[in-house]
Amino acid sequence: MKRALLIFTLVMAFAFSATAQGIAVGATMDDFSLAGTDGKTHSLNSLKGRNGAVVMFLSAQCPVVKAYIERINVVAADYKAKGITFIGINSNSTEDFNSVKTDGDQNFKFPMLIDKGNVLADKLGATVTPEAYYVDAKNVLMYHGAIDNDRSGKAITDTYLRTAFDQSLAGQKIANTRKNAFGCTIKKAGAK
Repeated sequence: MKRALLIFTLVMAFAFSATAQGIAVGATMDDFSLAGTDGKTHSLNSLKGRNGAVVMFLSAQCPVVKAYIERINVVAADYKAKGITFIGINSNSTEDFNSVKTDGDQNFKFPMLIDKGNVLADKLGATVTPEAYYVDAKNVLMYHGAIDNDRSGKAITDTYLRTAFDQSLAGQKIANTRKNAFGCTIKKAGAK
């Protein structure tokens, strides 16, 4: 009986640990469907480009996201032409629909979806905004993390997301598949 209890405890600990960490680079991201600020339901697979998509966790209030708006839109436009689309996700329980819609309409050139109850953020392990998840055409996670290395945009030396795109599109192995994202914490439902 003690052995069975020990095995059960270890299995549950492993399962909890895997859930808390989210999706790993190299794993396949499940298709998901969320309501958009346009009033329609959208899925990852319906919005994904021929070479993949970026699931980008964003916020209408975060000053770090605001500092990245122009950079995000430039990268999104540059790679849309190469078959990689951007999908904005707002998982913040403290931001109402109208503020998210207004922010998305005014600031971003790609769909903004609402992750009520932060279900997708929890599943993927997203914790901050902005935070990028780049999947290829088969939904395999190729890169997770920061857009670049400088929140101010004044001293960028590493463009992590662009580099991941370029290496992937060239058929090369992505050298840096994970860079810690930095920004504002996602305000989760039920969190105190």
